[in-house]
Amino acid sequence: MKTCTVAIDAMGGDRAPGEIVAGALRAVDELGVRVTLVGRQEEVAPLLPSPAPEGVSVLDARDVIAMDDEPVSAVRKKKDSSVVRCAQAVRDGAADAMVSAGNTGAAMASALLRMGRVKGVVRPAIAVVLPVPGHHPQILIDAGASTDASPEWLFQFALMGREYAQVRLALDEPRIGLLSIGEEPGKGDELRKHAHTLLSELPGFVGNVEGRDFMHPEVDVVVTDGFTGNVALKTAEGALRSLASVVFGVFESSPEAKAAGEVVIPKLLEAAETYDPDLTGGAVLLGVGGVCVISHGASSSLAILKAVGVAADCVAADVPTRVREAVAGAG
Repeated sequence: MKTCTVAIDAMGGDRAPGEIVAGALRAVDELGVRVTLVGRQEEVAPLLPSPAPEGVSVLDARDVIAMDDEPVSAVRKKKDSSVVRCAQAVRDGAADAMVSAGNTGAAMASALLRMGRVKGVVRPAIAVVLPVPGHHPQILIDAGASTDASPEWLFQFALMGREYAQVRLALDEPRIGLLSIGEEPGKGDELRKHAHTLLSELPGFVGNVEGRDFMHPEVDVVVTDGFTGNVALKTAEGALRSLASVVFGVFESSPEAKAAGEVVIPKLLEAAETYDPDLTGGAVLLGVGGVCVISHGASSSLAILKAVGVAADCVAADVPTRVREAVAGAG
């Protein structure tokens, strides 16, 4: 069986290239994949052991797209950037998948412009895995790829999310919910009402869900437009940070609370690992003609290791083909 090769954007992310290279090396050692580190040779090569391990190569790319660059413009102008060359490697068959912790919009644009869309897919969507304590994770789609949407797009997002949940969560029949402002079918704006009608024919559709259903086990795939999904995701992140600040503030409020904290805080930190973004493996851009995994900007070596693992799993399951067949079957 062919060994999976993953092109990794070595220059993307707040901790690049050091943590990115370290994560790539861990992936080769722990996952048995091959990696192509794409970035400036003079910055990447010195971070590798000498001689470079088998399964590790460097592809020189001179340009870097910064986090604050306008994504589409940067991708068009900086054709020799690390993220563009990653997508190109997948398109040309030099790599089976790409991973980037850099500018999310640039990763999406690179994948879309170089790999193209899966036949039948109108717009790609970002699938994000959300932790559910004591239960398997939940998938949110779309988390920001398509900010404007039609009911037909949401139906396709649900199809793609369903296939991804079967692969990522190992579920035969994922439960799919449409994010709205109430559980009743008539609740929501015209987009949600029309989407509900389309989704009612989809196996596993349980109806509308609300924001309170995030990170709870009642539904496996939450479907929405990219604008709403991204706002909901960032709201959940902010709420968790705020809660953590309040909790740890309480343990600093008095000598008695500090004494209690010595016992409780280690347990809280252990439980909080469920929400560690480095463990999620990143988001997957579904609907493009290849595997593209987008890790968060502050990715550590562990986050890159996990992202490469997700990429390899998507390659093994041939997720792009599954998406194409699901969309075609619904047509």
